[in-house]
Amino acid sequence: MTLTLSTTQVLAGLGVLFALFMVWRVGARKARRAAETARAGARVVSLTGKVLFTGAAFVGVQWLVITHPGNPTLLLVVLGVPDLIAAYVLTRALTVTSLDTSRRGGRR
Repeated sequence: MTLTLSTTQVLAGLGVLFALFMVWRVGARKARRAAETARAGARVVSLTGKVLFTGAAFVGVQWLVITHPGNPTLLLVVLGVPDLIAAYVLTRALTVTSLDTSRRGGRR
């Protein structure tokens, strides 16, 4: 059994294969972009949880020391250390050191 195809049929078949390949590439790019967006959103939620937990811990310890007075040095340490930590974190957060965006053309 021999298969004979005209030039038009071969070109049409190659065109269909090319179109399928392009659709697959566009879908892969969209999936990659959606995954990167989801990761960025998860980072924000994770950071928010860490900030709330740490803030609650600081407030709890400060409340205990303030409601049970007796040692002024301990009071100054408990009130001063969170300020130093907050200053460090804010300085790091507001200092741009890198940009988390990918370039066109893939990872290099």
